Amino acid sequence: MERSIPIKRWREGRSLSWAGGLAVLVAFALDIVGEPPATWHPVVWYGKLIQLLEQRTPQSQRAQLYYGGLMLLVANGCVLLPSTLMHKLARQIAVSTRHRLGNVGAGMLYACLEGSSLKPFFALRMLADAGKQVRIALVQNDISVARQALQSLVSRDRSQLNAELIAAAAIESLAENLSDSIVAPLFFYALFGLPGAAMYRLCNTFDSMIGYHGCYEYLGKPAARLDDLLNWVPARLTALLISASAPLYGGDSNRAMYIWLRDAHKTASPNAGHPMAAAAGALGVQLEKVDYYTLGDREKTIIPADIKRAERMVWYVGGIAIMLTVFYKALYRGLA
Repeated sequence: MERSIPIKRWREGRSLSWAGGLAVLVAFALDIVGEPPATWHPVVWYGKLIQLLEQRTPQSQRAQLYYGGLMLLVANGCVLLPSTLMHKLARQIAVSTRHRLGNVGAGMLYACLEGSSLKPFFALRMLADAGKQVRIALVQNDISVARQALQSLVSRDRSQLNAELIAAAAIESLAENLSDSIVAPLFFYALFGLPGAAMYRLCNTFDSMIGYHGCYEYLGKPAARLDDLLNWVPARLTALLISASAPLYGGDSNRAMYIWLRDAHKTASPNAGHPMAAAAGALGVQLEKVDYYTLGDREKTIIPADIKRAERMVWYVGGIAIMLTVFYKALYRGLA
């Protein structure tokens, strides 16, 4: 009798397997509505946690290297516990209310709880809107506003960028963030559930805050290396999706594949060049970061209409990634 209880609960969970896919759709619907307030946004909390830990950074380079790894361990512990508890709570509520609410009611309840928790870890609409703001400013020939709008996409110095370089920076950032902000968190959610998405978003936030050269070169090395490892598969999967879906947003799939394979290695990052090179080929433009790299061939001058196509690329590739996650969760992972 005792052994039959876990089996019964497992079977009940499997009968609600479709709710795992529905949770992803709920998260997508919430993403269309907009981002949660900063006060309640987990990624904002992650940033504050990193800043708090950063205050105790030691002076020596070796100590910084070790402390950077310790920061990752401590922060991941703080993040994985609540995300795991939230996932288990949603699952337990769904299974325990199944007899009262039926499969449909219990599944809907699970999807709302899990989907609400998943939403903050990816940002499709916000990414596309960021590109739109740059495009509108360029259409209005307001370079200063375009440079300011670009701030939400890139951290590089924008003061000397002309209209074409602003457009190129916007397109390459849209492509790169397709992986970082959409495909990667969904990838880890599909494999490891809510804790996987939370862990990825934390590590990516670490990399964006301290995982770069300069004063954080040693402190940020563990975060930078871990981020490279976590993004290895998602970056290449994003490039594949950009290439395969190119005709949907007015691009060329064959050209995308060719430029991807030819130019992906040109960036310092082992991952960022893959989606950026694929986008350059798909859109038929050359993306350049002066004195660092050029991706694609200069077939024409980049214009705001090319950013518009990149925005469509974000929606199509993001939408495909969401649907793939829906089917995987519904067919294979269920409430896991």
